Amino acid sequence: MRFGIFDHMERRDQPLSELYEDRLNMVEAAEALGFWCYHKAEHHFTNLDVAPSSNVFFSAAAQRTDRIRFGSLVHLLPFYNAARLLEEICTLDQMTKGRIEIGVGKGVSPVEHRLWGLDPDEARESFEEVFSILRCGFSGQTLSHQGKRYSFEQTPIVLSPYQKGGPPIWYPGNVDYAGTHRLNTIIGGPISALADQVQRYRELVDSATVDWNPSVKDPTIGVTRHIYVAKTDKEALERLGKAFPQYHRNLISLWHQYETEPVPDPSVGGNLEIAVNAQIVLAGSPETIGAHVKEIVGSNSVDYLLGAFAWGDLTHSETLESMKLFAREVIPRFSS
Repeated sequence: MRFGIFDHMERRDQPLSELYEDRLNMVEAAEALGFWCYHKAEHHFTNLDVAPSSNVFFSAAAQRTDRIRFGSLVHLLPFYNAARLLEEICTLDQMTKGRIEIGVGKGVSPVEHRLWGLDPDEARESFEEVFSILRCGFSGQTLSHQGKRYSFEQTPIVLSPYQKGGPPIWYPGNVDYAGTHRLNTIIGGPISALADQVQRYRELVDSATVDWNPSVKDPTIGVTRHIYVAKTDKEALERLGKAFPQYHRNLISLWHQYETEPVPDPSVGGNLEIAVNAQIVLAGSPETIGAHVKEIVGSNSVDYLLGAFAWGDLTHSETLESMKLFAREVIPRFSS
């Protein structure tokens, strides 16, 4: 069983330089505590994400760690120049000696696309074109491509990834697309909703005739949760009564500014009771959290749990203490 960390890097009431230093310290702690990978989201023009360039943050974090892996979740491919992104990923993979995981997606926020000067209706087509170029660039010495946005004709590929075939690739939230192309994926939702997705994914991977993840022998399907571990259930729930609504406000800040709402709303309106009942949020003692993880593993044979530990108005010290309780009292139960 592997455990990873997911992070938006929400704005807090502190200078950005201090926030970045806190997060770098958090990644160092995550490595020391045995977490397998730190995954970073990408959003623009919003309080939800004040470090939208994952590559820049990974470059800094890699210099302060030795083992933990770094995964975008995801790079918003329509927002990138395909050739530049290819070069940056190859550089990162070489700098980290193969510790990079690449998540790809088109982006869920039409507002962010429009503010970037993009047409949201063209997001899927743009995503597919950039993704195709990345895959070609990871595996070849020249790049040839003719598309709507890009044209390359035997362009030399000077840089290559450290990992043969390219970094492992993740496509979260869609088991059909991920499974058909042997991409790693992440799913959410209550335990009762996971089994069908896991089974569907594994069937598609087993029957896949296309391999867009050549460096991965056995593709991974993982489950994501927002997690807060305290000494008691009561203590955890009382603290999140403030933290979860703040996460909701950060998540919808840009949408609210432009008079729209995310559909669906992953923060369920900031209602902690609904979020806990829907198992979006895990809040409680190590015993409570451990029982939930055991149920995930036993019911679905999932071997990767991705937890968000730094969110809402949780302080840096609260986040670290929650991570430590999880790592010391929950992870060992599944280490075998």
